[in-house]
Amino acid sequence: MWYRFFKALIFHPLVRFGYRAKVIGAENFPRTGGAILVSNHIGALDSLVVPAMMPRPLTFPAKAELFTGQGGVGAKIIAWFLKVVGMVPMDRSGGRASADALGAISDQLAAGHVVAIYPEGTRSPDGRLYKGKTGMARIALQNDVPIIPVGVVGTKSYKGPFGIPWAKRPVVRIGKPLRFPEFAHAPGNTKVLRWVTDEVLASIQALTGQDYVDVYATRVKSGDLKDGGSDAFVLPRPGGGDKPQLEPRDAGA
Repeated sequence: MWYRFFKALIFHPLVRFGYRAKVIGAENFPRTGGAILVSNHIGALDSLVVPAMMPRPLTFPAKAELFTGQGGVGAKIIAWFLKVVGMVPMDRSGGRASADALGAISDQLAAGHVVAIYPEGTRSPDGRLYKGKTGMARIALQNDVPIIPVGVVGTKSYKGPFGIPWAKRPVVRIGKPLRFPEFAHAPGNTKVLRWVTDEVLASIQALTGQDYVDVYATRVKSGDLKDGGSDAFVLPRPGGGDKPQLEPRDAGA
């Protein structure tokens, strides 16, 4: 209820009429059933623009720390908001906690909801598309749900009226859903996970026209490539290799 309230009265009018955002390919969005929306991540406003313009509610996994409310009034408001709009806490400490978080995402998908994930894991440091993490592919294969590729452009923010973060005419492009039923029984196969992830990222690249860098964005933001060198990893597209061939035991035979 709260999700629809905030979207209808605040977020959609702000994004649609304030930012003058538009959607291309809305007919590709499944009207029912569980699905994973996968998007590039170029600006802080992505998490506002994308759900505001989608025809169905989205569930974003968010850092578990944000749900604690620790750190003052602002932190408590954020924690309350995330809970009432139905976001899922993602514990990344590993072990049982992380497994429970993945289970919560699977529960959302089984209930017919749409879960939104940024496969790059963090915002792009320079507007280019970076190597995707395979967790998204694992979740999609385990739950045998379609993946909806989404490409976002124009969400770089600046200070607008009353200090509100503003954007100029962002565009959200929705691609045709991708399914990989032949790999539904091999969610732990590392070659399959990488191939599926690369194919999804390639679909996003086709929507955005971004240059692709075949390293994780965290290496450029805070790792060994922070001071340069990422240009050496630019490729025409993610992956591009042949589809993996499963052994009979991997295919569930």
